[in-house]
Amino acid sequence: MEYIENSDKEAGCVFCNAQAMPDGAENLIAYRGERAYVILNRYPYTSGHLMVNPFVHVATLEELDAATRAEMMELTSQCTTVLKNIYKPQGFNVGVNMGEAAGAGVLGHVHIHIVPRWKGDTNFMSTVGGTRVLPEALEVTFERVRNEFQKLR
Repeated sequence: MEYIENSDKEAGCVFCNAQAMPDGAENLIAYRGERAYVILNRYPYTSGHLMVNPFVHVATLEELDAATRAEMMELTSQCTTVLKNIYKPQGFNVGVNMGEAAGAGVLGHVHIHIVPRWKGDTNFMSTVGGTRVLPEALEVTFERVRNEFQKLR
């Protein structure tokens, strides 16, 4: 309900703003690497919908240095491991939407989506109602993902 009632747009880049905050349920950053970090999607497609973002604010992958791209890919792989351990998904959608025409929701700050999937996870609520129903509160998902990343270290 808070999302519907709050029509104010956040000033600046939501990802840059999040990385400037202390990590916790407020900014949803579950893990920080040297050049990139893992953050939960605030409006997830499914429980466990993660994103890997570089610390640097650039719009495309080719604007990143090779070390940042490599770390982002390693973190993407670790995200699938973390999500397998927690949710036991049957598959994943992993992708990058660069540019408005490609469906990028946050223009200017490239990021990789990692979405766990299960057979039959699309139902009448999403197809007819145009909305998603999640079985778990975002704060619970955050704690589970953050704790699982700590086990990998």
